[in-house]
Amino acid sequence: MRVTQPDDKPSVRSVPSGPGDAAARAASTEDAEYTRRLRELQGARWKRVLNVQAPYRWNVRHHLGSRRALDLGCGIGRNLRHLAPGSVGVDHNASSVAFCRSLGMDAFTPEDFLEASSDGRLAPFDALLVSHVLEHLEPGSQVEMLRPYVERLAAGAQVLVVCPQERGYASDPTHTDFVDDRRIAQALDQLGVVVDGSRSFPFPRWTGRFFIYNEFVVHGHLPA
Repeated sequence: MRVTQPDDKPSVRSVPSGPGDAAARAASTEDAEYTRRLRELQGARWKRVLNVQAPYRWNVRHHLGSRRALDLGCGIGRNLRHLAPGSVGVDHNASSVAFCRSLGMDAFTPEDFLEASSDGRLAPFDALLVSHVLEHLEPGSQVEMLRPYVERLAAGAQVLVVCPQERGYASDPTHTDFVDDRRIAQALDQLGVVVDGSRSFPFPRWTGRFFIYNEFVVHGHLPA
């Protein structure tokens, strides 16, 4: 599939913010209730029947292939369970980590992951997936949050970052910062990641104002 560069970009200022204080919204993603909400939303029968995640799983496989990946912000394992053997998830929600482990996935809290990777228990990863994470952070904090995880990648590793567009951003009160493809690319550049391309997925850019599941997708790699 050809990678395209979206060219009609609405102003970020037109994007509605969620209700309440940003710090409070971010903190709520650590609660057990957030894990329960993810399980309820992702387990909806109509989603299973229609297999609505199939194109999004395809997109991840298209970019990451069979590489052993680090899934940063893995949640309850929606992507992690379909990544290559040896892949690992990280999430700051201990309830989500416990749920992943209960299904046989390898998942860590950030503190446990950084300890395990520092003492040699975890080898460097060949890919990094950051899907629907950056929009939950305090504005301007994305680069420093990503840095220790990029440092755990092997030379030549692939990097894939996904963020929601306008309608998706407005749908979740825990979203705190609208991060478009330009900002994703800027963050990756600051981290030494070579940006290879970006696109609007699965539909053209303009549909992100109305379709809740349209995404910014930016991919790149670390120099070999």
